[in-house]
Amino acid sequence: MSRIGKKPVSVPAGVKVTVQGRDIRVEGPKGKLALRHHPNVKVSLAAEGSASRLVVERVNDEKISRSVHGLTRALLANMVRGVHDGFSRDLEIQGVGYKAEMQEKTVALSVGFANQIKLPIPEGVAVKIEGQGTRINISGADKQVVGQFAAEIRRVRKPEPYQGKGIRYANEVVRRKAGKQFAGAGAK
Repeated sequence: MSRIGKKPVSVPAGVKVTVQGRDIRVEGPKGKLALRHHPNVKVSLAAEGSASRLVVERVNDEKISRSVHGLTRALLANMVRGVHDGFSRDLEIQGVGYKAEMQEKTVALSVGFANQIKLPIPEGVAVKIEGQGTRINISGADKQVVGQFAAEIRRVRKPEPYQGKGIRYANEVVRRKAGKQFAGAGAK
């Protein structure tokens, strides 16, 4: 039995969950999310006093059922956490003249190319640019959308290992390489 899948997802106060067949809708202060789960698992909403929780069960013991059991539980837990607390990713831009700025509903990145790279902000995602354009905060209710947009911004100019210039996650450690070694001291 899946260790993750058998744990129930507790629903905090202020979050409304509706289960209709395979469709699950979660509403909270940060937004609304919906999921249509796999037919090999069954999701039910169990109420215990004032608290309620989502329970995910397998229909049978086939391989696909075992695979999607923990996945469905994790997706539901992320949905509940997302509409209650939200998710965020922080990016840092390093390099001389490298910066980001907001232009209506796009993020414009000046990262060493001839032109600015403009990325449209997805629906349900908020972007804040701080620190003279060198720090980007991406937040939203959907963990997948927030992470995907952060990855798209990072992909524009990944951090390079020699000088460390580029766009990186705030907690990312970039291994630095030594540059070319000149033979000035040992050469005759």
